[in-house]
Amino acid sequence: MLGLQNSCIVLNAKAVNSGGGVGTDGGGKVHFKMLNPCAAAGIGQVRGHQRIPSDTKEFHEATKRDALMRLKKDLDHLLETVEETRKTGVQKEMCGFEALYHRFLQEDGPSVEWDRIEKLPEGAVKDYSTLKLPQEAHIRDMLDKLVVVKLNGGLGTSMGCHGPKSVIPVRNDLTFLDLTVQQIEHLNKKYNANVPLVLMNSFNTDVDTEKVIRKYKGFQVQIYTFNQSCYPRISRDSLLPIAKDFDIENDIDAWYPPGHGDFYQSFQNSGLLRKFIEEGREYCFLSNIDNLGATVDIKILNRLIGDDRQGDKPIEFVMEVTDKTRADVKGGTLINYENKLRLLEIAQVPKEHVDDFKSVKTFKFFNTNNIWARLESIERVLNAKTMNMEIIVNNKTLDNGMRVIQLETAVGAAMKCFDGGIGINVPRSRFLPVKKTSDLLLVMSNLYSLKYGSLVMSPQRMFPTTPLVKLGDNHFSKVKEFLSRFANIPDLIELDHLTVSGDVTFGRGVSLRGTVIIIANHGDRIDIPAGAILENKIVSGNMRILDH
Repeated sequence: MLGLQNSCIVLNAKAVNSGGGVGTDGGGKVHFKMLNPCAAAGIGQVRGHQRIPSDTKEFHEATKRDALMRLKKDLDHLLETVEETRKTGVQKEMCGFEALYHRFLQEDGPSVEWDRIEKLPEGAVKDYSTLKLPQEAHIRDMLDKLVVVKLNGGLGTSMGCHGPKSVIPVRNDLTFLDLTVQQIEHLNKKYNANVPLVLMNSFNTDVDTEKVIRKYKGFQVQIYTFNQSCYPRISRDSLLPIAKDFDIENDIDAWYPPGHGDFYQSFQNSGLLRKFIEEGREYCFLSNIDNLGATVDIKILNRLIGDDRQGDKPIEFVMEVTDKTRADVKGGTLINYENKLRLLEIAQVPKEHVDDFKSVKTFKFFNTNNIWARLESIERVLNAKTMNMEIIVNNKTLDNGMRVIQLETAVGAAMKCFDGGIGINVPRSRFLPVKKTSDLLLVMSNLYSLKYGSLVMSPQRMFPTTPLVKLGDNHFSKVKEFLSRFANIPDLIELDHLTVSGDVTFGRGVSLRGTVIIIANHGDRIDIPAGAILENKIVSGNMRILDH
């Protein structure tokens, strides 16, 4: 039986390292074989309890120690239900989960002391405008040292779609995945390069994605996939896994993918990290698949490995940030803390400082989640077991009323684990996420044109920023209903702000300019007629158009 008796967390004993190697399962999928998989999790010693005067503290310590011991038993029971062919890989994942759980129990209070946050050092964030284009002759060699990774673990359920979010049509019936493949194929053809595309799937998206990518066989893009970890949800009451066995499909609510911070360990576990290093590749560019602005940038690549590289030491980690606006106040930001650049998320901020965090003046940048990381540095940090990302505790209530906890990490939080990390203040055009139908309205409109899979803002747009759009949840949140409310997408070239609430439909050829607010009260319906031009108008439930 492959249980967790020789677990990666042991009381008063240290985990023992053991070797391993990369192999395949015969079907072309890469897997990772280890003699002692728990050693990879890098869990240090859990120190024995010491008596202290505080009865309350002693009680909490005893509770945590008991929870950890009970978790080990539960995981052993779960592992007994795993098929033999999957046990080695699953045991390795559970060691990663146990490591996260252990840290969750040990860490008290906020991970950042607000008064110790320092101003960003001079030069910590480079301005994109200072980056140089490389010589044309060098671009192919640079591209051949790059790997493009897309985070593809999300479903389209929040927008009313089934299956992976990456297969939602966003422009000219092309999906997020279609556009990504087009972008990379264009690079490969233009420069005769060989940039591979790697998709990090989750157990939610893996099967459907594998079916979809078959259609790209004739394209000049090598596509690899691997799965991020699958962790059991924890009961908020018992602090134990709610899963009873590893039949995930039959009890899918008991399991979750633990956030994109899981990328590093899962990438190494898949064997792909070592494979790409051995091929001579140096950097990966990682981004969310739903960020249509996250394309390969030759200037940034040139700063990393081209003639714009500065100094002898390589840049190990780059976080693309962009100017914060009032629409981005909840987004993560860059700070200087303990002489290291690191990501600060709103979840880490003490309640009394949330308003300070949201200040556009105090924190000028926010994280786009476009990350460039040196492959050998990822491997070094993982092997040294110094990958220490802040835990995001995600509280959820299931449909049956059960309250659960998901322990997650964010990929950008790894920045503090690397040497020589920098931020690059990029144009807003590199941050074009599609999270809601309001974002979909923008990318489907005449604000953008499509060129080799990349969205390019219209030169007719006088401002580089995109309009602020708010669409009512009751009538516009699902893609199918959203599309039914537009005879075609309105002209948005001169739009600054749009708010739509209630039962509203738009005729063909509508033009929206300046600030437009359309509100249909309950029981009312507003039909914007074909060819209407609304400029700085409020349209109320009785169709009166008033100057705004």
